[in-house]
Amino acid sequence: MPLAALQQKLTDRSALIAVVGLGHVGLPLSLAFHDAECRLLGVELDEHKVRLLQGGRSPMGHVPDDAVARLRESGRFEVTRDATRLRAADVIILCVPTPLGPHLEPDLSDVIRAARDVATVLRPGQLVCLESTTYPGTTREVLLPLLEATGLRCGRDFFLAYSPEREDPGRRDFTTRTTPKLVGGVDAVSGELACRMYGLAVDHVVAVRNADVAEAAKQLENVYRAVNVALVNEMKVVLSALGINIFEVIEAASTKPFGFQPFQPGPGLGGHCIPVDPFYLTWRAREAGVGAPLVELAGEVNRAMPRYVVDQTVRALNARGKPVRDARILVLGLAYKPDVDDVRESPSVELMRQLGDLGARVDYSDPHVPRVPAHAGVMAGRESVALTSEKLSAYDCVVIATHHAAFPWQLVADHAALIIDTRNALGKVHGRRDHILLA
Repeated sequence: MPLAALQQKLTDRSALIAVVGLGHVGLPLSLAFHDAECRLLGVELDEHKVRLLQGGRSPMGHVPDDAVARLRESGRFEVTRDATRLRAADVIILCVPTPLGPHLEPDLSDVIRAARDVATVLRPGQLVCLESTTYPGTTREVLLPLLEATGLRCGRDFFLAYSPEREDPGRRDFTTRTTPKLVGGVDAVSGELACRMYGLAVDHVVAVRNADVAEAAKQLENVYRAVNVALVNEMKVVLSALGINIFEVIEAASTKPFGFQPFQPGPGLGGHCIPVDPFYLTWRAREAGVGAPLVELAGEVNRAMPRYVVDQTVRALNARGKPVRDARILVLGLAYKPDVDDVRESPSVELMRQLGDLGARVDYSDPHVPRVPAHAGVMAGRESVALTSEKLSAYDCVVIATHHAAFPWQLVADHAALIIDTRNALGKVHGRRDHILLA
């Protein structure tokens, strides 16, 4: 009976779909289900974010206010901080953070908290799906026991699946609807239900054998990128020592029509997944008694890049007779990627912290991030500097960490005394090129 009832609700689109966590994953997913004419309940702990959503405003720059206003005005979306409201939902999708702990170990505290909230209200006929990036086995080994501790049984009373998020903030060529959706259930029935549910809002749903396969596929997607970015970051260090521009080399290699895919170096890796996943996977590998040295080394190479940029900055300042202590340094771009306001794991924050530890007076400029958010640690609360010729001229050094289209690149090239260009942002700008160091 619980299975038949849920199948019918998914068929006639009467199911109430709850999304727990309305951040970079949960909010776009909610918009996709809303556009599919589904009823939605959003559960979010952040009071400020709840107020914005209730007022029809977006809490993130790459999701427009008018999209959120459509949610509010339709009458099919409600947002609350009260997790007990999940009892009314037919589908519960968990989109909560999975960061690293202080020793680079997986931190599943938000997943466990959310699962316990669900367990307190779990009833027959509900489908629970996890979307958070994690190591293989999490859904089966962590969520399943917490939910079955209620006395209900998975595959009979309730249903459990994993479907990895594939959000890329600011991307325009793919949306939540048009990005293929991997789905794996803890059991076959759960997998089939989850595929039917996601099929309401996503054009192409890809069923895999079980949740473990779906979790491992997400790891492979992100570790693939982490390893290749580590390769070009390491090449950047080597080629810089040889006096060769890494960006020119990548452009040249990219002319080969097969056997090569370009990746770009930078001051480090940002975002929620790619800087984190190598350590989730290597932790899980060690638990299984095997090693993943290539993956682990890639994570370490990428984490070391902010220190490399800082060292390059110190060397460049010293060559001009300026010690780093009391030097005025401006970091361009706080977001981890162009044209968004996402600062999760941003290397810019680490650059600012390390330069500040060396005694430099560090500011930043980012039109998308007017104030450093609270989760950025010691840098929290600092405000973005507006770029003018006078202000640029007052800094001893400008470090380009993000390539926002909104930055006045010619102005930067003309008025900065020393430029550490980690993104090749000025590669096509004609300015004082003798003052530009590609880090």
